[in-house]
Amino acid sequence: MAKPARHVFVCSQNRPAGHPRGSCGSKGCSEVVDEFMQQWMQRQCFAQVLVTTSSCIGPCSMGPNILVYPEGVLYSNVTKADVTEIFDEHLLGGNPVERLKAPADIW
Repeated sequence: MAKPARHVFVCSQNRPAGHPRGSCGSKGCSEVVDEFMQQWMQRQCFAQVLVTTSSCIGPCSMGPNILVYPEGVLYSNVTKADVTEIFDEHLLGGNPVERLKAPADIW
């Protein structure tokens, strides 16, 4: 397998209901994970992008969270509808999606 240009970590953390930190699981991360995986397979971009589910990458109150390396860009409040833009603009185009980036005081 060739080294991909970008590695995407999609938080899939689930915590019990009422947990003080919350979790991406309670904010719809499963459909975001599914959309990332589906688009990754449809686009056949296995050599360019690696998609991995992860546990907590914080900040939980702003989830679902997505972390992209090597740039170290953290996206927050990501929805299923945002995944196409992240793929087109950042993962394949090289330009981070500014409107989805976590605030500078968070990341």
